Amino acid sequence: MTTTWLEAHVPGFAELSKAERQAIADFTMLWTLFESRVLATQGSAQKIVEVVEGWEQTSTFGATSYDRELAYFQDRYVANGEMTCHFDGLKLRANDQPALVQAVLDGSNASPRDRLIAMLIVVLRYRNNLFHGIKWQYKLKGQLDNFSHANAVLMRVLEQHGDLHGE
Repeated sequence: MTTTWLEAHVPGFAELSKAERQAIADFTMLWTLFESRVLATQGSAQKIVEVVEGWEQTSTFGATSYDRELAYFQDRYVANGEMTCHFDGLKLRANDQPALVQAVLDGSNASPRDRLIAMLIVVLRYRNNLFHGIKWQYKLKGQLDNFSHANAVLMRVLEQHGDLHGE
């Protein structure tokens, strides 16, 4: 019912592939679970920094297990040593650690802690840009890879830190 309504009323929605729709729907579910279980319902860059620093203290963050996703984000946001227009599209705010995110993406910062923080902040920006309507401005086109990689990051973090088997 919802899909039929969206196809009839929202320009561009009918042109999205089943995979694009599924990746976005999956992202919505994964993000809300991540924000609940990992960020204690406080979805912000500051909270991301706080939890990753906690994982660093206990040596439980496993940053190297995200190499594939980091490579995707680096390819998307850096070309020929320069930040791409897609980087500006993240709409990073001052409290989103833009210098740290840029340094990780351009490869000048390879700290495992900062790599994980930067990836999670990119995913946070996908969340904000989706939930606040920015991604609708271009009818959600071209988002399959973004959300697929974001979903992979979220699932891995949830497996490691989401207490999925707890109460």
